[in-house]
Amino acid sequence: MKIAVIGTGYVGLVTGTCLAETGNNVTCVDIVEEKVQKMKEGVMPIYEPGLDILFHRNIEQGRLKFTTNLAEAIKDAVIIFLALPTPPGGDGRADLSFVLGAAKDIAGIIDHYKVIVTKSTVPVGTADKVKAVFKEHTSVEVDVVSNPEFLREGVAVDDFMKPDRVVVGTSSEKAKALMEELYAPYVRSGNPIIFMDERSSELTKYAANSFLATKITFMNEVANLCELVGADVDMVRKGVGSDARIGKRFLFPGIGYGGSCFPKDVQALALSAEEYNYDFKILKSVMDVNQVQKIKIIEKMISYYKGDLKGKKFALWGLAFKPETDDIREAPALYIIDELLKAGAEIVAYDPEAMDNVERLLGDKISFADNPYDALQGADALIIATEWQLFRNPDYELMEQNLKYKVIFDGRNLYDLQKMIDLGYYYNSIGRKIIEA
Repeated sequence: MKIAVIGTGYVGLVTGTCLAETGNNVTCVDIVEEKVQKMKEGVMPIYEPGLDILFHRNIEQGRLKFTTNLAEAIKDAVIIFLALPTPPGGDGRADLSFVLGAAKDIAGIIDHYKVIVTKSTVPVGTADKVKAVFKEHTSVEVDVVSNPEFLREGVAVDDFMKPDRVVVGTSSEKAKALMEELYAPYVRSGNPIIFMDERSSELTKYAANSFLATKITFMNEVANLCELVGADVDMVRKGVGSDARIGKRFLFPGIGYGGSCFPKDVQALALSAEEYNYDFKILKSVMDVNQVQKIKIIEKMISYYKGDLKGKKFALWGLAFKPETDDIREAPALYIIDELLKAGAEIVAYDPEAMDNVERLLGDKISFADNPYDALQGADALIIATEWQLFRNPDYELMEQNLKYKVIFDGRNLYDLQKMIDLGYYYNSIGRKIIEA
């Protein structure tokens, strides 16, 4: 099948590459010429484990192409995916200008039937708006389909190639048949393609992400209470997660959620509810708690240093919002950095993938190390903000040699409390007792 993907951001590039992997001929479109040229040369613009293998293989075999020419890309395409950014606007609502603008451009070009698929995360009613654009600007028949993505950064290739489910919103039997044919290779193990109306499909994505964000935030609240009552959140988590109705995943406490999806999707769903005069109280609480949780580690540091962080040097392990990605959007580490800089502290950071992105954002406001242990040299304390596997079993002897003081503020609960006692560290984590040196 011939496919066009408009937009080569995270979702667009993963979608286009994985569709090409099952034999489709895919052309990806982007307006940035330099980016397109680099992709043609085999340079990936994002870091995503496993994607590079599929990316290079499908370029070499001619199934994956890149262009800035929209007309060229969609001319023979049966299905056109809109994988464009929908950032929060000034009022916090999803900005649909890129999606609707692309729809208008496509409408002015097409001369025969197409399936237009909104892959971007969009609010309820977006498919209707896209349909209205085509109705206004062309007489050519199109079907507009909602097909939300459920990709987790770091395991996006597996999520696409072996999805838990594929959600498709359409009222057209013709479009349904084409989407079923397209996704058949990905659900051979029996996981479902769930067909529904467009509005239900659009709401499904927001509801799923908002529920997961709520689950994380609830456990962070429990962790904060654990610290006050003397309970251990790890024990509570295991007890709660063993209930099959609740499940083990997304119960790990920490310093809040970040990334490209949860923050904006929770906000967008709450604001969408307001448009229908519904006060989504839970989501408002989730957002409030998460903002505070991102700098929870700062409260702990202020307490330890008796309110004075000025002149202190801190090593920061982890900059990405989660491991196995270079994505720093809404990363808790950025909030921690901001608070430390305001307090007059010095920061030396290390992250396996995200340092270039942070350096582009912050310039020389902080320093960067070539490896995690170099970041520790002369530091008053270590702060852990991202749970990279690399940090889970460190060389404790080398850590002790490089740190000025044996002090760790762990926002991801990586280390065993007894281990910290045995090694003589001051160790302050989330929802567990403080280990005094």
